[in-house]
Amino acid sequence: MSSLLHHLRNRLGYRMVAQDERALPSDDDRHVSNDPQPHHDLRSHYTGALIFNTASFILPALYNTLSKLWVANIDRSMVVTTDVYTYIGVLAEVLNEGLPRAAWVIIGDKSSRPLPARLSLSHTLILFQAVLGLVMSLALLGGASTFAKGFVPIEVRDASLTYIRISAFSALSSAIETAVASATRALDKPDVPLVINSAKFGINIVLDLLLISTFHVGGHAPTVNMQAGIQLACNMVAAICGLFYFLWRTSWRNYKARENITPSVRSLAVLLRPGILTLIESAVRNALYLWLVSNIVSMGSTYATAWGIFNTIRWGLVMVPVLSLEATALAFVGHHWGAWRREIGTATRRPNKVPFKPVILRIVKPALASFGLAMLVEVPLAIFLSIWGARSFARYLSDSDEVAEVTAYMWRTIDWCYIFYAASTQLATVLLATRPKWYLYQSLVSNFLYVLPWAIVCQVTELDAGNAWTYHSFVFGGSLVFSFADVLIVDGLWLWTLMAGRARLEVFRE
Repeated sequence: MSSLLHHLRNRLGYRMVAQDERALPSDDDRHVSNDPQPHHDLRSHYTGALIFNTASFILPALYNTLSKLWVANIDRSMVVTTDVYTYIGVLAEVLNEGLPRAAWVIIGDKSSRPLPARLSLSHTLILFQAVLGLVMSLALLGGASTFAKGFVPIEVRDASLTYIRISAFSALSSAIETAVASATRALDKPDVPLVINSAKFGINIVLDLLLISTFHVGGHAPTVNMQAGIQLACNMVAAICGLFYFLWRTSWRNYKARENITPSVRSLAVLLRPGILTLIESAVRNALYLWLVSNIVSMGSTYATAWGIFNTIRWGLVMVPVLSLEATALAFVGHHWGAWRREIGTATRRPNKVPFKPVILRIVKPALASFGLAMLVEVPLAIFLSIWGARSFARYLSDSDEVAEVTAYMWRTIDWCYIFYAASTQLATVLLATRPKWYLYQSLVSNFLYVLPWAIVCQVTELDAGNAWTYHSFVFGGSLVFSFADVLIVDGLWLWTLMAGRARLEVFRE
């Protein structure tokens, strides 16, 4: 009898639990028989995926920092111009955090969706995002002058127009790259984003060293626009290389098996349901951010340069572990949620009371692991940068003691807030990978109840470079603390509705 039970357990992939308690499949179980990825594949486990994700996120962050150094050697007054690339990225983020963020709950559902269906969804996502990215790039190309008025200090505005026009097409490259990265991470293939970023980093470094570094070859004079052109070319090449690598590793193999993996309107309709929610969330959040940035730019070149260097520190060091842990948690929370939905029936909208230990704890375990690791990394990192790193880095980039002091003051003022940000980002993965509507709700609460009122204050108050940070620190730092409390409350409601049998689940099916 015991051998029979053991055989059934291995066949079904479920852990045996007492009485009526439901359990989720183990990490090593395979729920889709036609997924060629073996259970011992490092990418299909939390630790392995985290290693791949960290490697893929650290490379672009390192290059962005190095590119600031190259530009600083060419013309320190143009360091602030390179922030245009960041702000174009924020605009593109509205698209990149729409449908791609629906990948976790749709493509990541490997328990009830066979691999060909997940590949069809992935191809649809990539094609749709590429079209949107091209449209945005053409719009930025045509509106370069208008964009410069909002996001480039007047001192270097005219000299920055060509840089904006070149960087406009980074919206297209980032749309392809983000769609491929999100889809492949949801498919437990984080090696694909690593290939993209490795190619981008390697080609960028070689060309920058040869053409615009202090010991470049040839007799030409390096320019900031040359750096922008190199960066754009490398981004496009890397995005296309990553796409073909993905197709080579997975899609063509299934195409030969005559499976239906082509993009389709039906797949787009499935992605749009949760994707519209994440798109609205991203649009509101980034619109408020860019509104605040335009106010920062109006404070003059010194203040704007300090803010740009502050962001380089933030995105170059602080965000790498946060984003790596977030991507890993999203993939595995999505897997476990899909496994539970399959067990209760994917069409079930009103489940009974859900037990905490065998089900809920297993679903949220990847988010809790990411939360703990984020705290281990971010606390000492914030302390180190406050005491030693921020001022010296800003001094080197700007060649200005004034800019260095402003940057160091910015960082010392709100560095502790990024610890709350790291925590809330990991805890919010529970909402994004399971209930996108709830993720939208918590974001709207934070942005409309906190960020919007402060953004209005910053617009109506007479600010200058001397007093602006008093207000901006309350916006950027305070919003991180507010969001942490907001996410905790919404996560608590998410937990209570499941345990009390009051959850009303969304059905994202064809």
